[in-house]
Order: sequence, then C-alpha cells, then structure tokens
Amino acid sequence: MKVLHIITGLKRGGAETLLYRICQFDEDYEHTVVSLTDAQNYGKLLREINISVHALNFPNGKIKISGLLKLYKLIKKIKPDVVQTWMSHADLIGGIIARCAGIKNIFWGVHHTFLIRGKSKIATMLIVRLNAILSFVIPKKIIYCAEKSREIQESIGFKKSKGIVIQNGYDIKSFKEDMSLERNFRDEIGISPDGFVIGHVGSFDPLKDQKTLIESLAYLNCNKFNFTAVLVGTNLDSKNKKLVKLISDNGLSSHVHLLGIRNDISAVMNGIDIFILSSISEAFPNVLNEAMACSTPCITTNVGDAALIVGNTGWIVDTRNPKGLAEGAIEAIKEKNLNKKSWMHRKESCRKRIVNNFDFEKMIKKYKEVWRVNH
Repeated sequence: MKVLHIITGLKRGGAETLLYRICQFDEDYEHTVVSLTDAQNYGKLLREINISVHALNFPNGKIKISGLLKLYKLIKKIKPDVVQTWMSHADLIGGIIARCAGIKNIFWGVHHTFLIRGKSKIATMLIVRLNAILSFVIPKKIIYCAEKSREIQESIGFKKSKGIVIQNGYDIKSFKEDMSLERNFRDEIGISPDGFVIGHVGSFDPLKDQKTLIESLAYLNCNKFNFTAVLVGTNLDSKNKKLVKLISDNGLSSHVHLLGIRNDISAVMNGIDIFILSSISEAFPNVLNEAMACSTPCITTNVGDAALIVGNTGWIVDTRNPKGLAEGAIEAIKEKNLNKKSWMHRKESCRKRIVNNFDFEKMIKKYKEVWRVNH
C-alpha cells in the first residue's frame, strides 16, 4: 500500500516526530512525505532512511498557486492508496488537493487541543473552522491524538462520526533509564550526582508558558530549596534576551542552564530528576511520555491528555499556577531525599505506565488498521 503524508512542515515537534517514526519503523507500506513549507529538520532524517521527501516551499502564512499545482501533479504521479494529512493547514490544503486529484481515501490528523483567542493566529482559527465544515465531505476518518483534542474539535463542528483517537506511541527502546547517559549529561553541565535537577523540554512559546515555570523556580529558590534547572529546546538559549531577563529578574541566573536545541533528549531525560510541563495548551504532550519512559517523574499542568499520561505517577496542577508546580517539586525533592524506596517505586511506575499503555508498535498497528479497513 502506498501512503502519502502531507504535513505543514518538518521542524522539530510532536506531530513531525510521530510521522518520522511511522516512516522509520513501518516496513510494510511505502511512505512518501510532502511538506507544505521546507524540509527543515526531519526532511534530512527522513531522506537518510530512504523516504522520499518533497518540499513545496510555501512562504510562512501564504499559499502559492505553483505549490498547489506541484502537489496536484505529485499526487497524480504517485497514485497513493491513502493520503494522511498532519495538522490543520495540511488537513485543509492537502485534503482539498487530494480530493481534486481523485483520491477518496483521505485521513486527517489533528494534533492540537484548542484555540485561544489572542494567542492563536487568526488565520489558524479560520482554517480550523473551515475544516469543521469540510470534515463532512473530505476525510474518511479524522484521527485525533488525544481525547481532549477530539472533544474540542467536535464542539467546534467537526463531524463526530468520523472521529477516532489514536494516542501517540513511543520508541521505548530508545527512551529508557540509562545510568551512563545520566552521568555523562550531569558531567557535561557540571552538576553533581546528588544534585536535584529540574528539566523542561519544549520551544519558547506563549502556549508553553515558561513564565510560569520560571516563577515556580523562583518560589523554590525563595524557600531555600537547592536545585538546578535545565531548559532545552528552540530559543531556550542565551540568545533569547527576553528569557534571560526573566530568569535574571527572578534571581535565578545561577540556577538555570539554557541549553537550546539538543539531539540527545534521552540523555536529558535521564539526567534530570523531574520534568516540568507548564503549558496552557497541549493535545497529547509527547515530552511527558519521553520523560516517563526514562523513569523520570513529571509535574504537569492539566492540559490535553496530560493527566491521562501521567496517571498517579506524578503531579497534576492547574494552568498558570507557579505555586502548584513548585509544591509538586518540593514533594519530589523531599521524597527523593527522605524516602528512597518510595522514590524508586515512583520512577519504576513511570516507565511501566508508558510500556503498558503507549507502546509505539501498537500505535503504528492502529494507524495501519484505520487505513486498511477504510481503504
């Protein structure tokens, strides 16, 4: 079976990672990838595993007629059995062009939770509402990565009978507890084996709400708790003057390491004691799974399916609640220092929960079942 994936872009992100892993681990189907923008990070990685990648190079926020024609011609040439689109812009553009090219087996992929007035781009909000109308005629099925995502999109008007949820899966062989990775990461950053390390992986974005994260660290510092924090991801580096000032204004310059983009996320997750997600919006936050697969407990805001992922292995707090995040960290610090048995049990429970519920092979099987049954 030929599967053509159409995605908005191939930068670092949850949906992009998911697409890459499906292409990497599925050996039964023939996969081709089209990016509406450029090939970016995952384009190179996909080509390294012999996946054909086509970049339409749409300018940010703009549609090119030449790009639409190229996509149409690609679809006619490839003659895919299935078109799987990823994210709102690709659902709209890829869905319409695929239908115009005569493809009936179109599947949308929704990987966000909700829209926030004043935060989400107006164009994005319009596209999602247009997709709600088109959901009755274009896709055979709409694949949501989270129950919360399905609930929100259907409240906007997406056709309910077409919605199914396939939760993200994880490569539990790559993300696992590894003492050598922990030791090497801490040596690199200059953190002692006994130091308490708080980690955060993401991009600098209002929806990730790093302001609340920094305020929670300031609360810990004011209450005389010893810790080191590492922030990893796009624009989480010393070049981000706004972030550097926020850290400095909260008296945390000696506590926080800004590491920027890294390719060794498994090492990061092993090197930290707890992971904090401070987002005000998520669908199915991949980073929680990656941390937990490495036996790292998580403190997360109650967004998307975060509570479903974490279960009783970590701490769930309200959004925009720095004190709540800090109190979770305080409980973790005390447990690690005063109750080793309980702490080790918590770590083991994190790994076990991911292995039992979010195995990557099970996720790929579900995608293939949807494509095959509805083909």
